[in-house]
Amino acid sequence: MEDTTNGYVRVETHNGITTIEFFHPQSNSLPHRLLENLAREIHAAGTDDDTRVIILRSLGEKAFCSGASFDELIRIENANDGYSFFSGFANVINAMRKCPRFIIGRIHGKCVGGGVGLAAAVDYAIAVEGADIRLSELAVGIGPFVVGPAVERKLGLSAFSQLAIDAAMWRNSDWARRKGLYAELHPSTDGMDESISRLSNQLAHSSPAAMAELKKTFWKGTEHWDEFLSTRAEISGKLVLSSFTKEAIAKFKSKVS
Repeated sequence: MEDTTNGYVRVETHNGITTIEFFHPQSNSLPHRLLENLAREIHAAGTDDDTRVIILRSLGEKAFCSGASFDELIRIENANDGYSFFSGFANVINAMRKCPRFIIGRIHGKCVGGGVGLAAAVDYAIAVEGADIRLSELAVGIGPFVVGPAVERKLGLSAFSQLAIDAAMWRNSDWARRKGLYAELHPSTDGMDESISRLSNQLAHSSPAAMAELKKTFWKGTEHWDEFLSTRAEISGKLVLSSFTKEAIAKFKSKVS
């Protein structure tokens, strides 16, 4: 039974399609425990002979993912703990990158910070109108150092820099589609789910070897990301200790509490 109080990662496989679903009651934010679970389940699905394609989704009808857990960020007291936390995002992105199965992202709502990183790291994102995006890290004194490479790879440097610099501004879902974050954008969740079902079933009957080789070509040039994203996690892990960040997160939490 899933823990709806502290969040969960759930995995189901049917007819070659493995669905990995995550949930957290705070707008599907990601504490370190869920990040660890996501990385582990993505890796496991990628090595499972019964899995031909993966669908990554979250529960609910509002946010797809609101990024890092502010409850955990505000409790980080040293650089090692900060590095450990942000390594969670690095490990998820690297697990998605190295997974030999295609990952379809079901983006049913808004993406913030690390949530944009997840949407960028899937191989094919199918979204619904209203799935707006924002890279909010700079607003709390961190910067999107860990997820940035995945976002830049998918959207390009210009669009990534726009998101990173204007950390308070939402970009709508059509902007995200035009920039390449979303492969498809549907006016309703029914249309989104129908398209996901069509594509996942098609891929479940495609050649696993051919898909694995094709995915390698898509991710060419990222072979150094294990070390690269780890270095980026060190940067964020130090910045999160600043008084600016602590005060900014505290102000945000007071507004939503």
